[in-house]
Amino acid sequence: MKLNIYFSFFFLLVMSCGQKNNNLVAVVYETSESGHKLTEISDFITVEDASTIRLYPKKKRQTITGFGGSFTEASASLLNRLSQKNRDTIIQAYFSEQGANYSLTRTHMNSCDFSLSQYSYAPVAEDMQLEYFTIEEDRGDIIPMIKDAMKVSKEGFKILASPWTAAPWMKDNNKWVGGKLLPKYYDTWALFFSKYVSAYQKEGIDIWGFTVENEPLGNGNNWESMHYSPDEMTNFVQQHLGPKLEADGHATKILGYDQNREHLKEWVDSMYKNEATSKYFDGTAIHWYASTYEVFPEELQYAHNKAPNKYLIQSEACIDSEIPKWQDDAWYWKKEATDWGWDWAPEKDKYLHPKYAPVNRYARDIIGCLNNYVDGWIDWNMVLDTQGGPNWFKNWCVAPVIVDPEKDEVYFTPLYYTLAHFSKYIRPGATVIALEISDKDVQATAAQNIDGAISVIVFNEGKTKKNFKIRLGDKETSISINPQAIQTIVIPAKK
Repeated sequence: MKLNIYFSFFFLLVMSCGQKNNNLVAVVYETSESGHKLTEISDFITVEDASTIRLYPKKKRQTITGFGGSFTEASASLLNRLSQKNRDTIIQAYFSEQGANYSLTRTHMNSCDFSLSQYSYAPVAEDMQLEYFTIEEDRGDIIPMIKDAMKVSKEGFKILASPWTAAPWMKDNNKWVGGKLLPKYYDTWALFFSKYVSAYQKEGIDIWGFTVENEPLGNGNNWESMHYSPDEMTNFVQQHLGPKLEADGHATKILGYDQNREHLKEWVDSMYKNEATSKYFDGTAIHWYASTYEVFPEELQYAHNKAPNKYLIQSEACIDSEIPKWQDDAWYWKKEATDWGWDWAPEKDKYLHPKYAPVNRYARDIIGCLNNYVDGWIDWNMVLDTQGGPNWFKNWCVAPVIVDPEKDEVYFTPLYYTLAHFSKYIRPGATVIALEISDKDVQATAAQNIDGAISVIVFNEGKTKKNFKIRLGDKETSISINPQAIQTIVIPAKK
């Protein structure tokens, strides 16, 4: 009798230990239409018919460069109009470890649509040696914003700089908008990049990389632009920009293209045609404006396979053609937003531009990018006002943080928290890993950080709660995600 009792006790003890050993430790953060804002949640109920997300950390993919947003004159000028307290709150929210902890950023060289006016660092015509080159336009706004962010960021962040256009005097149409760089100014324009790096270095700011030209296919002749064909850009980099940066001792990265994904093939075919053409290209930059829902996975995979050891970075994205909704979280979860394509896309492309929910667009796109070899993702303006500016062209857009400078008020939209789900928990150097999802209505991606911790991002676009199990090896844990919600599930590294 005693033997049976001891045996039963031993059996229950073994079973109990086995169940405990099979439990996967995880911390879950959620942002949802119901009101969670990167909120830690727990106490999930195990459901028998739950779907499964299986993680395969040994199946490694691309290495992460970072996530973040852009330093624009529009954003920086707005910070200058806020109280010091609110300015600090926004900088902390974006760059501190307690905030979104941005690690990859962008800024513009010369003016862009989100500038207060049109200007160039090369203001004197026919100044071939750029003796009058100056970054004075940046000293009152962009440079102080970057320096404030540097003070707050513990690990630091990379800066990618992009020109929208050369000064009109260097172009064949002598205008800010459209036209091409005249061949006789190719060396001058290459020198411009080198002087920009040096000027910012003197300010204590390192420029990590360049894109050769923002939107080389043009923007409908609306605001600052300059056109290249794929071969023209490749020639400029191969024969002028690359050699000049090298000669001047700048190790700044060079990313080609920098426009919508649907044209990737023709650009990477030119950039990576052979060893000579690809020598100075460190990677490719892309935008998301070709569609409000399509990620273009085939194009992304093609670009990766063409140059698997080069960067593939999403350099710009925003909710465009919209005036921000102030203090209205619900709007960001509803399919009410439109973009330029809703009205202006060619008839054959209109299907790519239906109404959409802003949070859905961000979450779907970043997950889709990570699952198709993109290693960095940069949002556009970090801060805009209640009109969606300032913007000299009146091209209103939405930013994750909206401010009312007249009232000194700040609104963190759901887009801020959506971006933080990635930037805060997937750090530079992390490796995207393979996973399998049994529920086709759930989207997910995963990456393992350098310290061994795994971050799984799950997005439920649907209107019903989803139950699933995260499985890693022989361990698992049960989790539920609310309707219209994004989660980051952090699995700590083994000790």
